Order: sequence, then structure tokens, then C-alpha cells
Amino acid sequence: MDHQKAKKVRQLRRRRHVRRKITGSAERPRLSVHRSSKHIYAQLIDDLTGVTIVTVSSLAEDVRKDMPYGGNKKAATVVGQKLAEKAKEKGIVQAAFDRGHYRYHGRVQALAEAANAAGLKCCEPKKPPRPEAVAEKKPAEKSAEGKKEKKEKAKKGEPPPAAE
Repeated sequence: MDHQKAKKVRQLRRRRHVRRKITGSAERPRLSVHRSSKHIYAQLIDDLTGVTIVTVSSLAEDVRKDMPYGGNKKAATVVGQKLAEKAKEKGIVQAAFDRGHYRYHGRVQALAEAANAAGLKCCEPKKPPRPEAVAEKKPAEKSAEGKKEKKEKAKKGEPPPAAE
């Protein structure tokens, strides 16, 4: 099989795996991302009716005046912000993020995080560490204290504690 055909087959397979779990509705549309080498495109899609609600790309005039080149992270950030603004005007506050066959990295991640920061909740932030885990002593500190106690007991002639 030709290399480009095999590549396209792999991309379609990945896209189907991602899209299988995501559906867009009127309240929570699917935020679909497409990137090319020179531009990035994003749209909010209601899959139940098959309608594109909002679309923004780095080709749009309002984005081009901010960013002359649309194939970098800065342009993706601007596109994410503009998408969130247009979504707010339509009354949309949540979206299901569809990365397509792209990894959540680089321009795709920049677009999603910019939209999230601008008020369109489309990607879950990573959970902060639990406060109990931070407050507890580190395992290295515990073992160092335990060794000191064992040495002191050994000097006094006491038998070592039984393993639990």
C-alpha cells in the first residue's frame, strides 16, 4: 500500500476511535479541530441536527489582523479565544472537545486551553494533588527517621521491633 494511503487509513481509524465517544448536542456541541500546515480551523457542531453553530479559523479577517501567520500556537490561541467569544454570544458555555486524529499537544492543546480560559468549558483541567497527600511526610523522611530510631535502640541493647 502507498505510504500516503496507509497514513490516511491510520488517521481515519484514530478519528473514529475519538469520535465514537463524543457526540454534540445543542446544549453541549462538539468542538471539532482541523489543522493544516498554514492554518487552524475550529467549529462547534450540533450532531443531533447536523448543524454547524459557530466556526472560526485563522483565515478569518478578525483573526488575521491579530496574527498574520496562522500555523503556530499564537494563532491557535487567538482562534480559541474568538471561538469562545462567538459561542458566548450564541449562549453556549460547554462543548465536547473533538481533537480528531491529532494528539492533544501543541496547536490543538493551545486552542482548547485558550477556549477554556475564555469561558467555553471544553477540556477538563488536571486534578490538583490531594491535600492529605501533601501534608503527610515523604517516604524518604519516614525511612530516615526509622533508621535513626533503630540505631538508638540497638545502642541501648533493645531488641528490634517485630515486622508487621
